[in-house]
Amino acid sequence: MSRQNKSGRIKLGLAVLLVAASLVLAWYWQRYLAFTNRGLALSHEQVLLVEKGDGFDKVMAKIRALGVSQGSELDWQTLALTMHAASHLQVGEYAVTPGLSPRKLIRHLREGIVIQHPFTIVEGWNIRDLRSALSRDTHLVHKIDALNDAEVMDKLDRGSVFVEGRFLPETYLYTRGRSDLDILKRAAEAMDKALAEAWQQRDRDLPLKSPDELLTLASIVEKETARADERPQIAGVFARRLKVGMRLETDPTVIYGLGSAYNGNIRKVDLQTDTPYNTYTRYGLPPTPIAMPGRSALLAAAHPAKGNALYFVAVGGGAHHFSATYAEHQTYVDKYQIHR
Repeated sequence: MSRQNKSGRIKLGLAVLLVAASLVLAWYWQRYLAFTNRGLALSHEQVLLVEKGDGFDKVMAKIRALGVSQGSELDWQTLALTMHAASHLQVGEYAVTPGLSPRKLIRHLREGIVIQHPFTIVEGWNIRDLRSALSRDTHLVHKIDALNDAEVMDKLDRGSVFVEGRFLPETYLYTRGRSDLDILKRAAEAMDKALAEAWQQRDRDLPLKSPDELLTLASIVEKETARADERPQIAGVFARRLKVGMRLETDPTVIYGLGSAYNGNIRKVDLQTDTPYNTYTRYGLPPTPIAMPGRSALLAAAHPAKGNALYFVAVGGGAHHFSATYAEHQTYVDKYQIHR
């Protein structure tokens, strides 16, 4: 065989090998692309926990443990390398849902798109309600269970501030590893901002001397009605009473003063028993807020409705009747409170 023929056969063989390699590579690449974009075949959402020190191999084992069988180890490693994620996995909880593609899962791991847990502070809660809800939240790290209220405020760098009413009712999202103190810090800062805004835009004839008094009045309004449309009217009654020197005579303050002694039924003797919070026996606002008012109650206290009503009574369905005179008020008390 001549040298020329031998060289030709070698070149032909190399060409065949290159074509074959190209076909294999093209086949693998198509299969690989299909893998990266095909949704995970899971029956329900599961949680993947990536902890400090977890390398890609350990995370991959956890993914397999969730029931994810698609893709070879080479497929997953190739995907992680091409997405620059193999050495940049973020610690946290991840939602692994049916239909989530491997590409999106790896992107979540690289960018730290973790599960956000909600915690809601409800309008009208007091500090006992809030502490109870925090202690029941199993996703939070619990740091305040062994602390009293004053110690909690010390931890929040608010040692001179009474705890009640200082946390804004809203839903706060948090990630695994956050604590109850983290929630309280955010809620306290949110209340600071909301209260400052309400105080800044308050009516100039408001009979209140400070933002703290506005917060206290808003907390009473919050407890008196759940109807947002009535809150300015309720606030208007209390603002006028403060202006003319009448006692506020509001049951929620009496109930707050009773504390754990309140059994769900306010009695005549309770109205007559003096405490710092009994607005039937004392003039002016109580010494502190009695609950956590929402934004609506804060704005109502800052902008009380105009009018001449000095009394109100519940008439059912969460509504109230407002009266300018005691005689009219008593007529509606007889109708809706005594003879119902």
